[in-house]
This record gives sequence, C-alpha cells and structure tokens, in this order.
Amino acid sequence: MTVYVDDMQRPARVGRLNAVWSHLLADTDDELHAFAAKLGLRRSWHQKPGTPISHYDVTEPKRQLALKLGAVPIGYMSRESMDLIRQKRAQMIVEKVARHDAERAADAAEVSDV
Repeated sequence: MTVYVDDMQRPARVGRLNAVWSHLLADTDDELHAFAAKLGLRRSWHQKPGTPISHYDVTEPKRQLALKLGAVPIGYMSRESMDLIRQKRAQMIVEKVARHDAERAADAAEVSDV
C-alpha cells in the first residue's frame, strides 16, 4: 500500500487561509486516513469519500511534510495518477461484485433452509 502526494499546487482561498493546494491520495481510504492523521489533518477534511478520487487537500507545507514522511510524489493528472484512479475503480468493482455474490449465496442458503 502506498500514499501519494500530487503536485497540483493550485492557489486557493479556504476561509481565511490563502494557500497553494495539492492532493494527498492513497491506495486505500484506511491508509489515507492513517497518513492524514500523521500530518494533523482532520477526518472531516476528507474529500470524495468512497470514490476512486478520495483525497485530502494539502497546503504546500503539509505536502512537503508528507514527502518527508514517505509519501510518493506523483504528477497531477499524470499517467501514474490516472492509473491509480483506474486501479481503485477496478478494485471497487471487484469488491462490489464480491458483496453481491455473498448476498446471493446467503439468500440461496435461506431459501434452501425453508
């Protein structure tokens, strides 16, 4: 499992904070949340939960700290970042199919018990 930080570096104002922002991403949301906690990010700042583009927005100082803590640099909208999104989307589909199959098996077991 890997945590990534992109180089979007988009200027934006959030509340009173005028900063340059990038994204913190990971292979899984659990890993993303654990790493975000190391950076002092609040769970409520999580963006797009449960989707392939789940992430935290990070300021440049937090981006630099993430890199020091082992996050892998990745280009914004790069081939690598698009591959990550595709892989996460594929994994979500696999998990959804597995849940569906398990539900059908449980339903079939209930019917055979009757």
